[in-house]
Amino acid sequence: QVRLVESGGGLVQPGGSLRLTCVASGSITSIYSMGWYRQEHGKERELVASITSGGVTDYGDFVKGRFTISRDSAQKIVYLQMSSLKPEDTAVYYCNVEGVRGPPKVADFISWGQGTQVTVSS
Repeated sequence: QVRLVESGGGLVQPGGSLRLTCVASGSITSIYSMGWYRQEHGKERELVASITSGGVTDYGDFVKGRFTISRDSAQKIVYLQMSSLKPEDTAVYYCNVEGVRGPPKVADFISWGQGTQVTVSS
């Protein structure tokens, strides 16, 4: 069983900053990638940022240099530092981790966190 626990969401004014944290735990052999997605009400979930085990990052087009993803591989933690937040960044942010779980049974997995609300409003 792989468990993801997110924290750091909340209410922030436009132009402000937040840092999201996601901690992965459980029987994890290795992690391919960790990332963040977001979903606004009534819309599809979209990639915010991801980072591979090799440190390769990918960002959604809307990020435009405002967010930075990083990870602590030893602790299985991924961070998303968000700056210059805009009202349109308001959404539920979900942590995503892909890797190999086990033992005893070794298998690929994709896990999602429960989501953390980010609200950008004055």
